[in-house]
Amino acid sequence: MIKGCLLRDAFISASITIANKKRDIDELNVYPVPDGDTGTNMAMTMNNALSELYKMNDNITVSEVSSVMASALLRGARGNSGVILSLIFRGMAKGLSEMDEADCESFANSLELGVNMAYKAVMNPTEGTILTVIKASALKAQESSRTTSDFTVFWSNVCEEARNTLAKTPDMLPVLKKAGVVDAGGQGLSIIFDAMLEVFKGNKIAEPLSKSEPKISVESFSTAVSEFDEEINFTYCTEFIVEKRKDSSDSSILRAYLETIGDCVVVVDDDEIIKVHVHTDSPGLALQKALEFGVFINDPKPKIENMRIQHSNKVMEVKTAEQNGYKSAEPEKKYGFVAVSAGHGIEEMFKDLGVDVIVKGGQTMNPSIDYILKAIQSTPAEVVFVLPNNKNIIMAAEQAVRLSDKKVCVLQTRTIPQGISAMLAFDESLDVSENKIIMTKAFEKVSTGQITFAARDSEYEGHSIKEGEILALDNGKLSFTEKDVTKSAFKLIKKLIKNDSSYVTVIYGSDVTEENAEKLYQMVQNKFGDKVGITLLNGGQPVYYYIISVE
Repeated sequence: MIKGCLLRDAFISASITIANKKRDIDELNVYPVPDGDTGTNMAMTMNNALSELYKMNDNITVSEVSSVMASALLRGARGNSGVILSLIFRGMAKGLSEMDEADCESFANSLELGVNMAYKAVMNPTEGTILTVIKASALKAQESSRTTSDFTVFWSNVCEEARNTLAKTPDMLPVLKKAGVVDAGGQGLSIIFDAMLEVFKGNKIAEPLSKSEPKISVESFSTAVSEFDEEINFTYCTEFIVEKRKDSSDSSILRAYLETIGDCVVVVDDDEIIKVHVHTDSPGLALQKALEFGVFINDPKPKIENMRIQHSNKVMEVKTAEQNGYKSAEPEKKYGFVAVSAGHGIEEMFKDLGVDVIVKGGQTMNPSIDYILKAIQSTPAEVVFVLPNNKNIIMAAEQAVRLSDKKVCVLQTRTIPQGISAMLAFDESLDVSENKIIMTKAFEKVSTGQITFAARDSEYEGHSIKEGEILALDNGKLSFTEKDVTKSAFKLIKKLIKNDSSYVTVIYGSDVTEENAEKLYQMVQNKFGDKVGITLLNGGQPVYYYIISVE
């Protein structure tokens, strides 16, 4: 039997441990695009329960601990991995309901309920993922509960099965085997179970590896790739472009030097320029070294930003937003809309189309279920349509529906262009079901292109990809890699335009100058202007240099 205080400590230790190891889990992600990485999402999901767990005294029951844990995880869940993890704990809480203490059999039954909830939430469950690991662990728990009453032995068997199943995931998913990694979500779950075991064995609660690692997270939406959530090792984010001299040395020499004075180094070059990004305490040294390779260009000018000040400002913004929160809104109309997006231009576009509440988020910035729920509750309408606009946010949006007292319809939009197209198709004179059908048909006709960069070295679908390379995504799938942003965007647009295409919308991001965006527009106009209508918009979005819509 285990008591509530022991289960409480096990959950606390698991939350701290996965936060300590989140970067290792993130590195298992196979797809090289910048994203809301699995380890980070699972860690932030677990971390959401810490404040409540710390408040519990030693007389707490197993039922109360598991209930508080499940509720906090559900509201704080981020990304698909976080949502699945929260549902596992929600099932466990249901199985441990009204229990002061728990034995092996009751815990095994609770795991089985967790498996059922997780599988039901996924439309097309894929084996070789966290789902496979929890299913195998639950089966082992049932078997073990029939042979031992020693909880430590019981949970040791469960952890061993989780590790063994995790090791088999590459044989279940070819993409994992090719990359030589195990499933990231399964790894995270295994780490959580192992951390709980250490406490069940009588060991101390884990300690955060870094003092700067927060014990309690706040709701936040970063405007740079995972930068808000990372420890800041160097003060200045330094970016510049150098026009090469004809006799310039290999850019790898510059990269090697920059790695000695900073981190997060990205050096990308072609025949004419070298583009550099580095975090360092000595931006002057970085600029001086770069002059050995050529001269700085004026557009864009070299940029040096103090990340510590940016971080402090962002924390203040988050605290202010958290204090204000979303106020409950009485219905003022029949239909309302919530859209997830990032970038001032895109946000304004959605507002112009009738969206009531914007949830700041998207790629690399997966908002929690609770944040989506608050947005729904603050929408002054009887029926609320939710546009996730990212495949890793759809599950969180669907879970938010279960917590809302409003009538909510989640449209499974996976990209910003799909969300825009859905809004354009909305007809106020139709009922909810009719609107869902026409809006879904509208966004399904949209082809989306995205130009971004590789967040990591990778071997993916026959492509050998280096960190910092330009990636062209065709409806979410990697199409090709390039070194030049403008060239890659034009090439992708040519691929997306079909014989029956009528409209092309090019949305440029915060890292693209107006001059370069106009250059791309003229290239497209000259090539396809007599065939399709072309629109250029300043989206101001992070992560994606260009988002392209073709209809």
